[in-house]
Amino acid sequence: MAAPKYKRILLKLSGEALAAGGDGILNFDFIDRVAEVLVRCREAGVEIGVIVGAGNIWRGRQGGEMDRTQADHMGMLATAINALALQDRFNAAGLDAVVMSAVAMPEFADTFTIRDAKRALKEGKTVVFACGLGQPFFSTDTAAVLRAAEIDADAVLMAKNIDGIYSADPKKDPTAVRYADITYKEVLDKELKALDLSATTFCMDNGICCYAFELRDPENIYRVVMGEHIGTELHR
Repeated sequence: MAAPKYKRILLKLSGEALAAGGDGILNFDFIDRVAEVLVRCREAGVEIGVIVGAGNIWRGRQGGEMDRTQADHMGMLATAINALALQDRFNAAGLDAVVMSAVAMPEFADTFTIRDAKRALKEGKTVVFACGLGQPFFSTDTAAVLRAAEIDADAVLMAKNIDGIYSADPKKDPTAVRYADITYKEVLDKELKALDLSATTFCMDNGICCYAFELRDPENIYRVVMGEHIGTELHR
């Protein structure tokens, strides 16, 4: 078996990806497919962290006239629901998965500490991060890159509903071009919608490598881990 390109990854899954066009908020058949691919990554020796959003349930900006902090707290709780679902299906697939929450909820999940997360990864466990950073006003993108820095991940894998980063919205602009790789400075200069501003700046300042690709085929996770160039690589 070929050696993987990355020894330790942080996989960012959107809530919308977990719904995968199903009738409910979670498409368990699709999640099982993701789990099967992660089992293969683990068998290849890759240590896996996963952070999940909650767009399938609730986004803070959906709060309208609500207090923003309250609305974002609802979003954090929604990520915990998704994280518990992932843990269940990951364990069923043979991964030893634990949920670590940025917000203390000991009846449901372990409370996140860098020390415990690194220990679990070294023990071969798959760590699912819930509740973002535990603070309002910060997106899952920002939480993903910060957690990646904290656990010393080799790369952040941004599994999206689109197959990379484009010069414009390809659904609106047929002339949009997909980048094979791009620097964070170029993302900022071109005002591209790759990551949110705080996440992009953090990655640029800290040399975090990100890889954006389409999750429609979960096999893409394994392809990226093994070094196949699909999607878009973002780097300093």
